[in-house]
Amino acid sequence: MRGGFVGSLSGALTVAAHGIGGGMAPSQSSVVLLVLACSAVGALVSATRARRHDLLFLVGALAAGQALGHATLSVGAGAHHGLQLGPAMLAAHAVAAVVTAVLVRAGGRGCQLAVASLRSILPTPFAPVPAPALPARPVPAARRQLRRWLLVGARLGTRGPPILV
Repeated sequence: MRGGFVGSLSGALTVAAHGIGGGMAPSQSSVVLLVLACSAVGALVSATRARRHDLLFLVGALAAGQALGHATLSVGAGAHHGLQLGPAMLAAHAVAAVVTAVLVRAGGRGCQLAVASLRSILPTPFAPVPAPALPARPVPAARRQLRRWLLVGARLGTRGPPILV
């Protein structure tokens, strides 16, 4: 879920910033390129887990996703339409990446807490249930003789596989 959120939010932030920056509506080909680029970013985030600096990793992934998305929108449009990446645009992208990373991390932590609380309340559905111990009963000799007689009488015989098998 984390990779899906990061990928889709990268695409949404890219399209929003493109529109706010004065760009035209994206064409079909640029949207396809954007979806592919943001899917790649989402797959990278879902496959990679940063243990120590998770928030910095998310900020970097979101910033890279926005940069990659901006490039795909520019390539798909054929021209840059005079968009300028000024300090205000870069600051807005940086703030959006940080806020989105904090929200994604908080959402992941919230999911972990919800699952942990459900595990403490609900029984585990696939917990192994110990089988009741049955007392061992020896088979009386009369029953063994009856089984042998039935096998021989049915012309099946008593021959089995060799002992080593």
